[in-house]
Amino acid sequence: MNEAREALLQRRSSLRGLLRAHLAEAGGTRSGREPDPVDEAVEERAEEVRVRLSEWEQRELRDIDDALVRIEQGRFGHCSRCGGAIGRHRLRAIPEARHCMACSAQVKR
Repeated sequence: MNEAREALLQRRSSLRGLLRAHLAEAGGTRSGREPDPVDEAVEERAEEVRVRLSEWEQRELRDIDDALVRIEQGRFGHCSRCGGAIGRHRLRAIPEARHCMACSAQVKR
């Protein structure tokens, strides 16, 4: 459980750093010159990618925070749907996992 907690804390720290970098980048991407249509199109596409990454990163942060709460409450490693064991290999790969493999295949996020 300590291994999972450490992995979750490290990933949370990394994601928070990425989010800060995205916010800083979004605030200062334009140069002082007049953009041409190609520059504008590239910048709009880059902004779309940043927003999607940011949404994904924020969702992963919520999942990590939820997993840390489950650790504190003694519910970590048990499927939120069926109550069975999630499995050590799955938790090593995805420490924030909420469901066992069987339930994960049935649950739509």
